[in-house]
Amino acid sequence: MKILEDSRDLIYTDWTLSEANFDPEHLAARETVFTIGNGCLGTRGSFEEGFPEALPATLIHGVYDDVPVIYTELANCPDWLSLMISVDGERFRLDRGEILHYERQLDLHHGLLSRSVRWRSPTGKTLDLKFERFASLDDHHVLGLCCQITPIDFSGTIEVQSSLNGYPDTQGFNHWEQIDSGQIEQGTGRGVWLQVRTRRSHIDLSMAFKLAVIGADASFQVTNARGDSTVLSVFSAIAGQTISIEKVATVFTSQDVEIPLQAAQDKLANLPAYRVLLDAHRRAWDAVWEHSDIEIEGDRTAQLAVRYNIFQLLISASSHNDRVSVPAKTLSGFGYRGHIFWDTEIFILPFFTFTQPAIARNLLTYRYHTLEGARRKAAHSGYKGAMFAWESATTGDEVTPQTSISTDPYAEVVRIWCRDREIHLSADIALAVWHYWQATGDDNWLRDYGAEIILDTALFWMSRLEWHAEQERYELCGVIGADEYHERVNNNAFTNRMVQWHLEKAIAVYDWLQQTFPDRATALAQELQLTAEQRRLWQTMIDKLYIPHDAETGLIEQFEGFFKLQDIDLSKYEPRDRSMQAILGIDATNQRQVLKQPDVLMLLYLMRDTQALPDYCNVLQKNWDYYAPRTDSTYGSSLTPAIHASLAANLGDVEEAYKHLMQAAMVDLDDNRGNTIDGIHGASAGGVWQAVVFGFGGIQLKDSGPVATPHLPPTWTRLKFKLNWRGTWHCFDLVPSQAHATDAHATDIQGFIFDLDGVLTDTAEFHYRAWQKLADEEHLPFNRKANEALRGVARRKSLMLIVGDRPYSEAQIQEMMERKNRYYVASIQSITPQNLLPGAIALLDELRQAGMKIAIGSASKNAKAVIEKLGIAAHVDAIADGYSVDRPKPAPDIFLYAATQLGLAPAHCVVVEDAPVGVAAAIAAGMGSIGIGSPSRVGAANLVLPNLIGVHLTELQTKLDHRALKV
Repeated sequence: MKILEDSRDLIYTDWTLSEANFDPEHLAARETVFTIGNGCLGTRGSFEEGFPEALPATLIHGVYDDVPVIYTELANCPDWLSLMISVDGERFRLDRGEILHYERQLDLHHGLLSRSVRWRSPTGKTLDLKFERFASLDDHHVLGLCCQITPIDFSGTIEVQSSLNGYPDTQGFNHWEQIDSGQIEQGTGRGVWLQVRTRRSHIDLSMAFKLAVIGADASFQVTNARGDSTVLSVFSAIAGQTISIEKVATVFTSQDVEIPLQAAQDKLANLPAYRVLLDAHRRAWDAVWEHSDIEIEGDRTAQLAVRYNIFQLLISASSHNDRVSVPAKTLSGFGYRGHIFWDTEIFILPFFTFTQPAIARNLLTYRYHTLEGARRKAAHSGYKGAMFAWESATTGDEVTPQTSISTDPYAEVVRIWCRDREIHLSADIALAVWHYWQATGDDNWLRDYGAEIILDTALFWMSRLEWHAEQERYELCGVIGADEYHERVNNNAFTNRMVQWHLEKAIAVYDWLQQTFPDRATALAQELQLTAEQRRLWQTMIDKLYIPHDAETGLIEQFEGFFKLQDIDLSKYEPRDRSMQAILGIDATNQRQVLKQPDVLMLLYLMRDTQALPDYCNVLQKNWDYYAPRTDSTYGSSLTPAIHASLAANLGDVEEAYKHLMQAAMVDLDDNRGNTIDGIHGASAGGVWQAVVFGFGGIQLKDSGPVATPHLPPTWTRLKFKLNWRGTWHCFDLVPSQAHATDAHATDIQGFIFDLDGVLTDTAEFHYRAWQKLADEEHLPFNRKANEALRGVARRKSLMLIVGDRPYSEAQIQEMMERKNRYYVASIQSITPQNLLPGAIALLDELRQAGMKIAIGSASKNAKAVIEKLGIAAHVDAIADGYSVDRPKPAPDIFLYAATQLGLAPAHCVVVEDAPVGVAAAIAAGMGSIGIGSPSRVGAANLVLPNLIGVHLTELQTKLDHRALKV
């Protein structure tokens, strides 16, 4: 395979995510990133023609099956995407021939994935292909795929082969047995159908599709080899002619209808044309975004990232099935085997509660339908009531593996204690039930479903709490809190307070039922064997439940004895690419004050709207200062950054909040944990929505409705979203406060002016060698230390510093400058984009996408040549070089010239420099300044950074705000 263009990262607009080049190393992760879905199913972004090492998958809610003895998992369903194209016998594949052009784009607004490829076959035939696919949001049983084929420099025979793969692989296991298959003739097209059944859960699934060729006379042939039903179409095409291949598929399971095969065939027979289906799909997405969108102005990266995470939530939850929920990795990958965790209720559900309450109701009703499994788990563990499974599938029975599964034959077996000890889930679900009721006022659902969930799980707590007579208190021992780095601890504050809250609400719900629906209260009391004495005991447990807390410091102790553990300074382990548990080991981590994810802080986040902590902000600040530095936020849990973002925003630390928000929002787009291959981080996606709404939007939930106290990042000029509160839509259109706007000079920044050498690239070595050669020829003393004084200095002044007091005529000086320049120009011929300094291109891309104007302000007269060789000319709006002005730095002329070329006032520009004379020139020009290098050299700048690695626009804005620009 030969790729003719340089690889670039993903490109963002407000609504689209584009991959400009194909990089096989990113194949599997990008399959996750480009997943499409409709809330019923998800199809990973695998190529229609296939690729070695690809992981194609279509996952359907509720289609679970067992891997014997080991685990229950979502079964990979038959692959409907397959579309193989051959030109005169040469098969189109991206690992063969040449890729002359490639772009893949996900349109978030309309749930449409497209790809355009110009491909030259090994024998020199050039072909344009344009693919698009969608999983219909209008009709969840319909899938659509179109491919436009255009021969560029040949005429010949094209063969298209499309299949239904009845034996898809689920990480080494085939869950399906084929029942039957057959062919369909419809109009000018041809199709096939397939009927399969899961091996142990006995779920029937049927798919059918028809293939049509538009723009050519095509012949069709159908084969039904066992497990692979295929339609083969052959036609002739001439150069420049575009032929469209349209494939429409239907899918039903026995969880949808009694006879899936008949339903799939009937649906297919009555479907309208492909474009009609696509239009209906687009309209459905328009309607969904009407209430679910978040608009961010001033920060395109954040805008796209937030919308991307919302899109992933929307395609992962069912609007019509209340017996399924959202798996931790959504329907986009095999991670966690498609199991449901607390992620859904705590992280994902709030988005649906406030924007799509009917879906939130379905997700919670799933928990009602799994109560019997929760009761079986409680009874198996020796308790009463209902104890929800840590990992759940169809029935609600525990499906967490007892031990970790490793491919290393010598690895030690690790016991997974979460299934037995991480019991806070039952209180988490009760919290979600209560919040749904408060937000929607859905009394009927609470009466029929929610009350039973809250009351039966309260009975579990009644049997799980332990009375310690000596201390005269109730305790919970041998548990795992939200943190998870510390196993089998006593009196975890998160768990104990959540249980206390749960029991408080159980009393409130039971009293409400007796007053509002007395018959239902009586029926539930009989069904659950709930007595007045038990209700009184709940109040005693509430009053006597121990929650570790240090009254002197205001700190909540994560669990009993946590403060006695060995302290840790996480900065001493940086840089790293693994979790602290992977570095230290399980036992050593257990003995240290290091957290996998927020525990006490998570508790404070969930309790933010309660009245239990009247001095909430002070308590939050003290506990934030203690626990945030001890939390492994980079490689611990992906659940951490979004919660930290929301809390930091509430505390007014917008810079810290934004950093965590983008870490969460980009977790899959950047694959910053290296595990996007396993599927979308669903909880993080839900947390991103919460961080924007509850953190930056500052939404507080009052009885009268939601109220906003915004904490917007400096670059966000507007934040808009809608929330549904008790049947009424509340529209929020938030802008920075007037005080914030006048105090924050950085929000006026509209352009950046970069020095070249030492900032975007390092040609200092080329300059040094040229000067050194000249000095040697002239027998002038010169070395690397002397070269440091030339940083940012124009050519003539540099030469005069080298010459010193030695007498030279003007003609000799001119000749030496020209000679040095010849040496330099000859040496820079080898410059390539590889000579860009780390972080440079990423920052330029981000500035460009944010609409910032960009200029180069370099004293070098060779700046334009260097810019071309670096490949950044397209990123630059203006160039001010040694030819542009007469007075060199530290005079401000070069930067003032650049600002004029950009059409900006100096006060709206920031200069990025690595030399003292450059910083001085920026200050003299009345511009903000960012110094790159050591403070001893560029300390006069408004902001000093060691380099551009990991630097983001909003971070620059915020830091410049905090430092009050010296202009």
